[in-house]
Amino acid sequence: MEDEYDVDTALQTALDRLTLLNQAAGVLSSTLDAVEGLRRVCRVLVPALADWCVADLMDDEGRLERVCVAHHDPGAVLTGLTGTLPTLPDAASGPLSRVLRGAGPLLLSADQMPAPETVPDALYTIDLDLFERLGGETLIVAPLRARRRVLGALTVVRDTSRVPLGEGDLALVDDLTHRVALAVDNARLHRETQTIAERMQRSLLPPALPVVGGLGIAARYTPAAATAQVGGDWYDSFVLPQGDTTLIIGDVTGHDLRAAVTMSQLRNMLRGIACDRQEPPGKILARLDTAASALYPNQTATCVYALLKGPEGGPYELDWARAGHPPPLLITADGDTSYLEDAHGMLLGVDPHIERESAHTTLPPGGTLLLYTDGLIERRGEPLDQSLTRLRQHAAALVHHDLDVLCDELLTGLAADSHDDIALLALRLPVAR
Repeated sequence: MEDEYDVDTALQTALDRLTLLNQAAGVLSSTLDAVEGLRRVCRVLVPALADWCVADLMDDEGRLERVCVAHHDPGAVLTGLTGTLPTLPDAASGPLSRVLRGAGPLLLSADQMPAPETVPDALYTIDLDLFERLGGETLIVAPLRARRRVLGALTVVRDTSRVPLGEGDLALVDDLTHRVALAVDNARLHRETQTIAERMQRSLLPPALPVVGGLGIAARYTPAAATAQVGGDWYDSFVLPQGDTTLIIGDVTGHDLRAAVTMSQLRNMLRGIACDRQEPPGKILARLDTAASALYPNQTATCVYALLKGPEGGPYELDWARAGHPPPLLITADGDTSYLEDAHGMLLGVDPHIERESAHTTLPPGGTLLLYTDGLIERRGEPLDQSLTRLRQHAAALVHHDLDVLCDELLTGLAADSHDDIALLALRLPVAR
């Protein structure tokens, strides 16, 4: 019977440890934020494995931060325990410093920890204070190591009310920290990739917008919050040789490097065609479609190409054409709104032989014109009419604000939960004299 009991106990222990590892893997896969991932892991470990635990992260410059302290007692006061830690000492003597310098994992008991006055280690002093405050009898300090780099450390502690941590727990924590370290490393790589992707995308956009007397022109680009991939959204505006001002917004299908490169090529081709031909917008988009279909077969894109015409101070007129793109939004100085839905043609890259129409309208003094990509309006499972109504309402409420404020507020109010990158181009007309 005793042998059966021992076998059952061993099997249950193994099952508990496997369950703990699976739970930790689950919470790590649920976020790409390294700090949040560590916090979730600590909540899994306490109280299943430990009475309290600590997670520390070290950046590429060697700065150390305590990102989480978790305790089994919900009423425990943990304020002030996280934040920046002292610099890692050259002569590591405390457990945390030793682990961060390459040792570990370490299994220790309270009576094995030397007196603080014998260890000139500021990190050790902080940990001793924490140990005295929260209590504990045994602890494991394990490194978060990935790609031959130490990214931080995880400390788990048990007090005297439970069986002391042992060699089996040491192996478990060692296995766990390897998984945590890979997740932390992946999260950092994701963040770095996202930063690089955004910088690349922005470098492909025009460095400056034209300065045209009496007109206000502003633009914004924001990457998708849920992806690190570059996209194909772009905006452009420049003055043609005859004096008209172009207003352009577009979106190349896809969210990868190819889409970004194609976007840049289309933007440059459109600039060249527009400056050379100086034709109605429908004709310009037709020429762009022909060139794009020859150079980038099987690649589709949407675009609005508009020409702003008129003497300085107005009155101003707008000629435009659309290729599969959402309609520009016109807001009067009084807040009345209307979408410019005419001259709507097929996407670029589908049929380069179709004829494309142009549309024409007179713009109201003091009005605002918005060109945008679909990431600003579209939401999964929502009808497009509802999305367009939401943009209309937001824009009308902001029409009396400065143009830059209007753009920022539109992104804040509409783009927070977007799964696509967003380009926005706004024009503000002068009021009548």
